[in-house]
Amino acid sequence: MGPDAVEQQLTGLAGLAEPVRRALYRHVAAHGTAVTRDEAAAAVGISRPLAAYHLDRLVDDGLLEADFERRSGRTGPGAGRPAKVYSRSSSQIELNLPARDYATIAELLARAVEGDPTGGARAALHEAAGHLGAELGTEAVGRGGTVAALVEVLSERGYEPFEGEDGAIRLRNCPFDRIAGGHRELVCGANLALVEGLADRFGASEPVRPALEPEPGRCCVVIATGER
Repeated sequence: MGPDAVEQQLTGLAGLAEPVRRALYRHVAAHGTAVTRDEAAAAVGISRPLAAYHLDRLVDDGLLEADFERRSGRTGPGAGRPAKVYSRSSSQIELNLPARDYATIAELLARAVEGDPTGGARAALHEAAGHLGAELGTEAVGRGGTVAALVEVLSERGYEPFEGEDGAIRLRNCPFDRIAGGHRELVCGANLALVEGLADRFGASEPVRPALEPEPGRCCVVIATGER
């Protein structure tokens, strides 16, 4: 990472030191859909003009993306002006001082696993991911019911779990997205093994069934809950 890129990321992160801006960023990042200025202002408890100012600053810093949507559901004359909406930026900020390049070694390891003609390396990766999930589950035993504990642990690991309309737990973020872009099947399999190991460790007090349901922009793992 060159000095210009470091400076740009430092500038973006510095903006989050402002409490209101940080609260707005967290609110927008927690939503799977774009957020209007009015919605953000109401969530944080500030005026709309102040929310607009800080949201636009977050766009300037590269942390949010802005677009326009017509929320009235109508089109044509009389439909009203499109509302400016905000969503989390697709760009990633990973600042290490001094510079560290973990992504490259992860890329090399992924290529090595995929290049193993025996499939042994892939099996070993899935086994290791399952063991890691079991370790995380062991540490979290006693935090509550199975579903609540799963959500808490996955939140801590950066998966950003949320309940979908069907009642399943879905994961808004893949912590390994940079590698998953070129090694989707490999990373999805490792994520599934990790969540399965995590779920198995909690026991069967609340049935949970991790499975793969790939969807653009999200982790491919979906966790069905209950008896369904």
